[in-house]
Amino acid sequence: MADPQRSQDGPTSEPLLLTPEEAAQVLRIGRTTLYALIKDGNLRPVHIGRSCRVSRAELERYVDRLGAPAPAPMSRLDRRRRTTSEVRGHPSADPG
Repeated sequence: MADPQRSQDGPTSEPLLLTPEEAAQVLRIGRTTLYALIKDGNLRPVHIGRSCRVSRAELERYVDRLGAPAPAPMSRLDRRRRTTSEVRGHPSADPG
């Protein structure tokens, strides 16, 4: 009987690098959307010669970032306080 761990490490396991078309299929998005994610810096491709590939690990990182909570936007009051304190601390704001 074959060792299940060994079969995952062999050459028949899932590919480490995917073409943009394959990566788009994994994410269930269009190829154009995948290229837009690359262009915007949301996905980091691997270039081998003239070939563009996306690693499975990069796809997983992207999906994990989608699930992470976004930082809370700064309120108007916080922005006003920050701006006021920065102006007070700026050398050109000192009257004397």
